[in-house]
Amino acid sequence: MDSFPKPTCKKNDTAARVIIFTLSVLAFVGMLLLSNTTFKVSLPFDVHLFALVNATINSFVAILLIVALIMVKQKKYEWHRRLMLAAIVLSVLFLISYVAHHLFSAQVRFGDTNFDGILSAEEKLAAGSLRGIYFFVLITHIPLAAIILPLILFTAYRALIGEYNRHKRLARITWPIWLYVAISGVVVYWMIQPYYH
Repeated sequence: MDSFPKPTCKKNDTAARVIIFTLSVLAFVGMLLLSNTTFKVSLPFDVHLFALVNATINSFVAILLIVALIMVKQKKYEWHRRLMLAAIVLSVLFLISYVAHHLFSAQVRFGDTNFDGILSAEEKLAAGSLRGIYFFVLITHIPLAAIILPLILFTAYRALIGEYNRHKRLARITWPIWLYVAISGVVVYWMIQPYYH
């Protein structure tokens, strides 16, 4: 059993709020602006490799979150801290890869088997109920992905300044949302990837 790690940052709630909200707003606005931007560049590899990287990163993040929860339940706080920091680093790498994928690839439609960007009645029929499942997962994934960044940063901040009770209260909200975002991101990838071309 470990003791709680010593705080590694000085408490400054005002500065933390400004930094966290600024980063969160910049990330959100950046994603909105980039969602409608595509660069027509010929890359020396399949651009959808970024999507595979994203799904792989999300898989590792989900595993880290689960193992980190086990560590904290076993009161192995230093291991918990390391695993959670690794999950944050991977999430930053995910954001970079996500932006790259959206900048260099055209929009993909679920069920578009002839890759013309238009979903015909026949293609919708062929996609069947999977299309509804895909959109349910996607529609629940997107808003939660949008709110998770500030939750992660505030939760991490409380731990880094040693406010473990507040950290724990926030983590009870942040952890399940983050896990769902990570897992649903992988599900979205596996459902849409047959329609990449």
